[in-house]
Amino acid sequence: MKRVPTESGVPLDGQKPGEDALVVMGRISAPYAIRGWVRIQTQTEYIDSLLDYPLWHVGRKGQWRPFRLVEGKVHGQYLLAHLEGMDDRDAAEAVTGMDIAVPREDRPVAEEGEYYWDDLIGLEVVNGEGAVLGKVDALLATGAHDVLQIQGERERLIPFVDAFVREVDMAARRIVVEWGLDY
Repeated sequence: MKRVPTESGVPLDGQKPGEDALVVMGRISAPYAIRGWVRIQTQTEYIDSLLDYPLWHVGRKGQWRPFRLVEGKVHGQYLLAHLEGMDDRDAAEAVTGMDIAVPREDRPVAEEGEYYWDDLIGLEVVNGEGAVLGKVDALLATGAHDVLQIQGERERLIPFVDAFVREVDMAARRIVVEWGLDY
Protein backbone atom coordinates (compact mmCIF):
# COMPACT_ATOMS: atom_id res chain seq x y z
CA MET A 1 0.00 0.00 0.00
CA LYS A 2 1.45 3.33 -1.01
CA ARG A 3 1.07 6.32 1.22
CA VAL A 4 2.15 9.91 1.52
CA PRO A 5 3.54 10.48 5.01
CA THR A 6 2.00 12.96 7.36
CA GLU A 7 1.88 16.60 6.67
CA SER A 8 -0.27 16.81 9.77
CA GLY A 9 -1.58 14.52 12.41
CA VAL A 10 -3.77 17.16 14.02
CA PRO A 11 -6.92 18.71 12.59
CA LEU A 12 -6.88 22.48 13.07
CA ASP A 13 -9.41 24.67 14.84
CA GLY A 14 -11.68 21.79 15.83
CA GLN A 15 -12.59 21.02 12.22
CA LYS A 16 -12.92 17.53 10.85
CA PRO A 17 -9.82 16.10 9.14
CA GLY A 18 -9.80 16.87 5.44
CA GLU A 19 -11.95 20.00 5.87
CA ASP A 20 -9.51 22.48 7.37
CA ALA A 21 -7.77 25.10 5.25
CA LEU A 22 -4.34 24.83 6.92
CA VAL A 23 -2.19 21.80 7.66
CA VAL A 24 0.42 21.80 10.42
CA MET A 25 3.83 20.84 9.01
CA GLY A 26 6.12 21.62 11.94
CA ARG A 27 6.82 23.59 15.08
CA ILE A 28 9.33 26.31 15.88
CA SER A 29 11.45 24.82 18.64
CA ALA A 30 13.98 27.58 19.34
CA PRO A 31 15.69 30.69 18.02
CA TYR A 32 18.93 30.04 16.15
CA ALA A 33 21.81 32.52 16.41
CA ILE A 34 21.10 36.26 16.56
CA ARG A 35 19.73 37.27 13.16
CA GLY A 36 16.15 36.01 13.49
CA TRP A 37 16.62 32.44 12.29
CA VAL A 38 14.51 29.72 13.92
CA ARG A 39 15.04 26.00 14.48
CA ILE A 40 12.11 23.83 13.36
CA GLN A 41 10.99 20.31 14.15
CA THR A 42 9.20 19.16 11.01
CA GLN A 43 6.27 16.75 10.76
CA THR A 44 7.03 15.75 7.19
CA GLU A 45 8.57 12.66 5.64
CA TYR A 46 11.66 14.55 4.52
CA ILE A 47 13.13 17.16 6.81
CA ASP A 48 13.44 19.74 4.01
CA SER A 49 9.90 19.29 2.57
CA LEU A 50 8.72 22.43 4.34
CA LEU A 51 11.13 24.47 2.20
CA ASP A 52 8.92 23.70 -0.82
CA TYR A 53 6.34 26.16 0.51
CA PRO A 54 7.16 29.87 0.11
CA LEU A 55 4.42 31.07 2.49
CA TRP A 56 4.13 29.73 6.04
CA HIS A 57 1.45 30.45 8.61
CA VAL A 58 2.87 30.67 12.13
CA GLY A 59 0.69 30.49 15.21
CA ARG A 60 -1.51 28.27 17.36
CA LYS A 61 -5.16 27.69 18.22
CA GLY A 62 -6.52 29.31 15.07
CA GLN A 63 -4.45 32.48 15.39
CA TRP A 64 -2.22 32.45 12.31
CA ARG A 65 0.13 35.05 10.88
CA PRO A 66 1.60 34.60 7.38
CA PHE A 67 5.37 34.77 6.85
CA ARG A 68 7.32 34.47 3.61
CA LEU A 69 10.26 32.09 3.70
CA VAL A 70 13.46 34.02 2.96
CA GLU A 71 15.94 31.16 3.33
CA GLY A 72 16.15 27.72 4.88
CA LYS A 73 18.53 24.80 5.27
CA VAL A 74 18.89 21.43 6.97
CA HIS A 75 21.10 21.44 10.07
CA GLY A 76 21.45 17.97 11.60
CA GLN A 77 18.02 16.72 12.75
CA TYR A 78 16.45 20.16 12.39
CA LEU A 79 15.45 22.60 9.73
CA LEU A 80 16.67 26.17 10.08
CA ALA A 81 14.73 29.03 8.51
CA HIS A 82 14.75 32.77 8.20
CA LEU A 83 11.31 34.31 7.74
CA GLU A 84 10.58 37.73 6.28
CA GLY A 85 10.31 40.40 8.99
CA MET A 86 11.96 38.23 11.62
CA ASP A 87 15.36 39.87 11.78
CA ASP A 88 16.61 39.48 15.35
CA ARG A 89 16.72 36.96 18.17
CA ASP A 90 13.86 38.67 20.05
CA ALA A 91 11.52 38.17 17.08
CA ALA A 92 12.58 34.52 16.84
CA GLU A 93 12.01 33.99 20.57
CA ALA A 94 8.50 35.45 20.27
CA VAL A 95 7.42 32.62 17.93
CA THR A 96 9.13 29.77 19.79
CA GLY A 97 6.69 26.94 20.43
CA MET A 98 4.33 28.00 17.65
CA ASP A 99 3.13 25.71 14.88
CA ILE A 100 3.91 26.16 11.20
CA ALA A 101 1.07 25.46 8.78
CA VAL A 102 0.58 25.70 5.03
CA PRO A 103 -2.62 25.87 2.98
CA ARG A 104 -4.01 22.39 2.38
CA GLU A 105 -4.49 23.12 -1.33
CA ASP A 106 -0.76 23.91 -1.72
CA ARG A 107 0.25 20.31 -0.99
CA PRO A 108 0.98 18.13 -4.00
CA VAL A 109 -1.96 15.99 -5.07
CA ALA A 110 -1.55 12.46 -3.74
CA GLU A 111 -1.26 9.85 -6.45
CA GLU A 112 -3.75 7.00 -6.66
CA GLY A 113 -3.23 4.66 -3.71
CA GLU A 114 -1.33 7.32 -1.73
CA TYR A 115 -2.77 9.17 1.27
CA TYR A 116 -1.81 12.02 3.52
CA TRP A 117 -1.98 10.91 7.13
CA ASP A 118 -4.23 13.78 8.17
CA ASP A 119 -6.75 12.73 5.49
CA LEU A 120 -6.96 9.28 7.11
CA ILE A 121 -7.60 10.57 10.64
CA GLY A 122 -11.28 10.30 11.47
CA LEU A 123 -12.08 7.63 8.87
CA GLU A 124 -14.25 4.75 10.08
CA VAL A 125 -12.49 1.38 10.08
CA VAL A 126 -14.48 -1.79 9.37
CA ASN A 127 -13.37 -5.36 8.90
CA GLY A 128 -14.24 -7.61 5.95
CA GLU A 129 -17.39 -8.81 7.71
CA GLY A 130 -18.62 -5.22 8.11
CA ALA A 131 -18.00 -4.96 11.87
CA VAL A 132 -17.01 -1.45 12.93
CA LEU A 133 -13.64 -1.41 14.71
CA GLY A 134 -13.61 2.34 15.38
CA LYS A 135 -12.11 5.44 13.81
CA VAL A 136 -8.55 6.32 12.93
CA ASP A 137 -7.29 8.44 15.82
CA ALA A 138 -3.66 8.74 14.70
CA LEU A 139 -0.94 7.09 12.66
CA LEU A 140 2.39 5.93 13.99
CA ALA A 141 5.65 5.71 12.06
CA THR A 142 7.45 2.58 13.23
CA GLY A 143 10.27 2.47 10.71
CA ALA A 144 9.20 -0.77 9.06
CA HIS A 145 5.70 0.48 8.16
CA ASP A 146 3.05 2.89 9.37
CA VAL A 147 0.41 1.80 11.87
CA LEU A 148 -3.21 2.95 12.13
CA GLN A 149 -4.20 3.75 15.70
CA ILE A 150 -7.91 2.90 15.88
CA GLN A 151 -10.13 4.14 18.70
CA GLY A 152 -13.33 2.19 19.23
CA GLU A 153 -14.63 0.13 22.12
CA ARG A 154 -10.91 -0.44 22.66
CA GLU A 155 -7.73 0.76 21.01
CA ARG A 156 -6.36 -1.26 18.11
CA LEU A 157 -3.09 -0.90 16.23
CA ILE A 158 -3.31 -2.10 12.63
CA PRO A 159 -0.31 -2.05 10.26
CA PHE A 160 -1.04 0.13 7.23
CA VAL A 161 0.13 -2.46 4.70
CA ASP A 162 -1.57 -4.37 1.87
CA ALA A 163 -1.74 -7.57 3.95
CA PHE A 164 -4.24 -5.92 6.33
CA VAL A 165 -5.69 -2.91 4.51
CA ARG A 166 -8.03 -4.00 1.74
CA GLU A 167 -9.51 -0.66 0.72
CA VAL A 168 -9.35 3.03 1.54
CA ASP A 169 -12.54 4.74 0.39
CA MET A 170 -12.05 8.47 0.87
CA ALA A 171 -15.49 9.31 -0.55
CA ALA A 172 -17.23 7.05 1.98
CA ARG A 173 -14.67 8.04 4.68
CA ARG A 174 -14.02 4.36 5.41
CA ILE A 175 -11.12 1.91 5.53
CA VAL A 176 -11.80 -1.81 5.11
CA VAL A 177 -9.27 -4.05 6.86
CA GLU A 178 -8.62 -7.75 7.21
CA TRP A 179 -8.77 -7.76 11.02
CA GLY A 180 -10.84 -9.82 13.45
CA LEU A 181 -12.77 -8.37 16.36
CA ASP A 182 -10.74 -10.52 18.76
CA TYR A 183 -7.31 -9.43 17.47
